[in-house]
Amino acid sequence: MKLQMHSIHFDADQKLIDFIQKKADKLDTFYDHIIDGEVFMRLDKNENNKNKIVEIKLNVPSKQLFAKHQTDSFEGAADEAIEGLRRQIKKFKEKLVLARQ
Repeated sequence: MKLQMHSIHFDADQKLIDFIQKKADKLDTFYDHIIDGEVFMRLDKNENNKNKIVEIKLNVPSKQLFAKHQTDSFEGAADEAIEGLRRQIKKFKEKLVLARQ
């Protein structure tokens, strides 16, 4: 799956980008018609530790899926956002199957 990575207010290292790409590629096992996606990584300006935000947008035929999570590490936020997308994909597929019946 082709993902565009955007890091806002910082420069993401290649290790983080590869981690997110590898995790997102696993979504193909749930639904293989994912067109592409965008990942936004940003640092929030609040004082607490949970200032890392990951937003992921996926384009599937006739719909766009979106997940956002904020935590103390980009890896953790990406994990949670991808898990949210996995649930959305499963729900989307169930609706497709029901619509075909």
